This record gives sequence, structure tokens and C-alpha cells, in this order.
Amino acid sequence: MINISKMSKYYGEYPAVIDISFNISKGESIGLLGPNGAGKSTTMKVMTGFTPQTSGDVKIGGYDILKNSIDARKLIGYLPESVPLYTDMNVKEYLRYMGSIRGMDKNINKRVNEVIELTSLSQYKDVLISKLSKGYRQRAGIAQAILHKPKILILDEPTIGIDPVQVVETRKLIQNLGDDHTLILSSHILPEVTSICKRILVIHEGKIVADDTPEKLSNRLQTSNLCEIKVRDGKKNNIIKILREKDFIVDIRSKEQDDGFETYHIETSLVNNPESIISKLLIDNKIELHKLSSLPLTLEEIFLQLTKD
Repeated sequence: MINISKMSKYYGEYPAVIDISFNISKGESIGLLGPNGAGKSTTMKVMTGFTPQTSGDVKIGGYDILKNSIDARKLIGYLPESVPLYTDMNVKEYLRYMGSIRGMDKNINKRVNEVIELTSLSQYKDVLISKLSKGYRQRAGIAQAILHKPKILILDEPTIGIDPVQVVETRKLIQNLGDDHTLILSSHILPEVTSICKRILVIHEGKIVADDTPEKLSNRLQTSNLCEIKVRDGKKNNIIKILREKDFIVDIRSKEQDDGFETYHIETSLVNNPESIISKLLIDNKIELHKLSSLPLTLEEIFLQLTKD
């Protein structure tokens, strides 16, 4: 559905994106991550035809974004970081106008009503956009992005600057949209990406430094093993003393106490079978073991590893 090969974008002599390549298949949900200034928004602007690449090839649904720009852009619904809204129009007028400039003269009123319902804007359809909260402006922006039933939906920081309640509702809306579209989502909210996207592209200093599922990235980057144990320790702090005597223990963190059981996170340098080694150690020292499980790297930890100097 999207094919990018050796694409670079320069602003003057400044390289915003450098020689990146990736493919996105129909129906995929992709999270685009990176620090501020990494090249995320520039990549999205090139993909949507908003700005031309300096070099390389970009194809959307088989159409070259430069040579067949109109055909390519017909496939795309785009929500930029700064939502382009006409604040002197009400929601319904704005969506009708956006539909008309896309050539949607036939059944436009029916489709406008559908997207208003889909984005929960029904009670605000006759309200001036200038009177809407930031969250409902974002919804109006999403409504215009899906108005023409695009096959590809590109959302740049869709929940930035809105209140927590609106974040949850907007996230749920995006999750539902991901069932019917190829979705590319840029976000600084890492749990948001985890909940919506099945594949992660990490951009750092204009280059792609990772392209995989969160689970596979975690396994690839795991230089130590983190385990969670739930135990009943007859002698106070006995378990901490026992574990700290072992060279393979990197760190021990007490998490919580519940019904006489204590939960700890244990980081080890063990590569093979850390669970069996730790469980044997605890049982040999007569510590009641209730639960032991391995913990993968969080997306935050993955992000920090990939983007640190």
C-alpha cells in the first residue's frame, strides 16, 4: 500500500530525513516514534504530498507521489499536527465544504452525517468550530480525514494538548478506525502507540533505527532479564540478603505487599533460564514462591535504548 525507497528530505542544507526505506501493507497499523526533530512529521508530509522529497521514491497505492500526486492523495486521509479548520464555519458546514473540494457532490450530505455520528459530533454539528474545545476540534479534524473513505489514514499527534477524558475517547475512536484503514500514527504517548499499533517504526536524527513489533524489539534489545516474583518471606528482608549475595543479580526492587505476599522485580545478567535458577534458589532457602514470570522491556525502555546517544 505504501512503498518508500531511499527517501531523503532537505530543508536547505539541513537533512530532516536521510535515505529511509520501508513498506506498509494494506490494513497495517503503524506507530511512528521519535524524539522532537527526528523527522516524523516530515516523513508524513512527504507521504501525503504536502511537501516533495529531495530524493528517493514514494509510492502510495502504486501511484508515484510526485508524478501522480492527485491519484495518490485520493487514497489518503490526513490529520496534521496543526489541524486545518475554518473556525468561522460550523462543523456541518466545514465538512460539506471539505467534501465539495474533494469532488464529493453526490451523497455528500449522507456521508457528512455518517462521519458526524462516527466521531460523536452530533450535538455539536451546528456549533461554530471557534467555539469547540481542543478535543472536539481534533474530532472535526479526524472527521474531515475520513470523509472521503480513504484507504490510508495518517494521523500526526492526534491527542496532543487535549484533556485526559478526550484522550481516552479519541484513542478509542482511532482504534476503531484502524479496523477499516491502513493506519499510520505519530505520537509521543507511548502507551497509546502500544494499544493501537502492531508495528513500530522508530526514527532518530532522520534515520530509521528500528522497524518491528514491540515484542520483537523488546526481545532484540534485552541485554538483561527482568523477572517478577511473588513470595512469602518468613524472615523480614531475608530474600533481599539472599539475592544480593549472588553475582548474577543486577538489581532488586520491592513493588508491593498483598495478603502476606511480597512482590519484587529482579533484574539479572542471566541469559538462559533465569526463572529456573531463581526459583531453585528461593526454594532451596525455604522461601515460599507463589509466582514467577519474565517481564519484557516496556516501549518506553525500548524507545530510550534506540534514541540515546
